[in-house]
Amino acid sequence: MVTQYKLHRQTLVLLIYLVHLCMPVCVDVQSDTEAIVGKAMKLTCISCLKREEVTVKTFVKWLYTPSPTKGKNISYLIYEYNTNNSNVDDNPFKDRLNWNGSKDLQEVSIEIRNVTHNDSGLYTCEIRRLFDFELYTPVFEVNKTINLTVKEKASDDTTAIYSEIMMYVLLVFLTFWLLVEMVYCYRKISKFDEQAQDTAY
Repeated sequence: MVTQYKLHRQTLVLLIYLVHLCMPVCVDVQSDTEAIVGKAMKLTCISCLKREEVTVKTFVKWLYTPSPTKGKNISYLIYEYNTNNSNVDDNPFKDRLNWNGSKDLQEVSIEIRNVTHNDSGLYTCEIRRLFDFELYTPVFEVNKTINLTVKEKASDDTTAIYSEIMMYVLLVFLTFWLLVEMVYCYRKISKFDEQAQDTAY
């Protein structure tokens, strides 16, 4: 019994140590492309670093190109992130943008507050990284585009509906399985008690 207790204690210590060693994982996910009038909309832009131990300077620009009108495609610089963390004052989104990026700058997302129909269009996230090695400074650049559509109300998400149905089916199945297990264990214990009583006499 003492040996088993020591083994459990050592396993617990090992698990706690492994949890401390775990690092957050970066996952490159696509941004939502549908916004609702009057609501906030997060424009997701993620660029994962392959080697986090390398010193890197990150510069980010967000550009907005409205839906084409009269054959003109004009792009506006709506947000800029550099070492000074500067916002751009003169743009169509003045006082409606929030920086929504991560501390390590692997996520460089922004959020638009109080979305309007005029916010439909193409958003471009430009990321420029300068890696600081001893002998040279390589530059990594990536551009991601989001074609945003603004609607009056949210459209039905069939994936969410199917997920909810599957959740309830799984819940019913697991409840039934647990009930069967409980009945099985109860019968097994009852049978064992009967056998113990028979051997006692």
